[in-house]
Amino acid sequence: MAGTVANKCLSPLAFITRRVSAPEFITQCCYHKKVVDHYENPRNVGSLDKNSKSVGTGLVGAPACGDVMKLQIEVDDMGKIVDARFKTFGCGSAIASSSLVTEWVKGKSVDEALTIKNTDIAKELSLPPVKLHCSMLAEDAIKAALADYRLKQDDGQQEAVRASN
Repeated sequence: MAGTVANKCLSPLAFITRRVSAPEFITQCCYHKKVVDHYENPRNVGSLDKNSKSVGTGLVGAPACGDVMKLQIEVDDMGKIVDARFKTFGCGSAIASSSLVTEWVKGKSVDEALTIKNTDIAKELSLPPVKLHCSMLAEDAIKAALADYRLKQDDGQQEAVRASN
C-alpha cells in the first residue's frame, strides 16, 4: 500500500536518486504545502491577558483525537479584532488551522469573524476528510473566544448600571 501512495505522491525518480525519510515521505504525501507551512512556521503563537476585558478566550477540544485548541482575540473600542494568539496541542492540521484562523480574524469585526466557517478553513488548507475535525475545532474556537469577549462586555455594562444606581 505504501508503494501505491508513494507512486501517487512522489516521482519514481525520487526513490532511484535518493532515499526519502519517513517524515519527509509523510510531509510530501499526506499534507498540503499550506498545512506544512503553518505547521513549520506557525503564526501568532502565544497568549494574551485573559483577565483583560478586551480579550476573549476560547478553549475547545476534540476528545476523540486529543486535539486541544486555545484561541484568544483582542478587540479594540471600535469592535475590530486587533490581535489573535493561539496555543494548540494536536496534529499538524490542528496547528495549521489555528495558525490560519489567527491570521484571518485580525482586522475583522466581531460579527465578521463569526462568518468564518470550517469549510473555508478546510478548503484553504486542502484538508482531507479525515482531518476535517481540525477545521471544525478552529471554527468552534472562534465562536468560544467571541462568546467569552461578549460575556465580558455584558458583565461590564451590568457593573456600570449597578454603579450608577
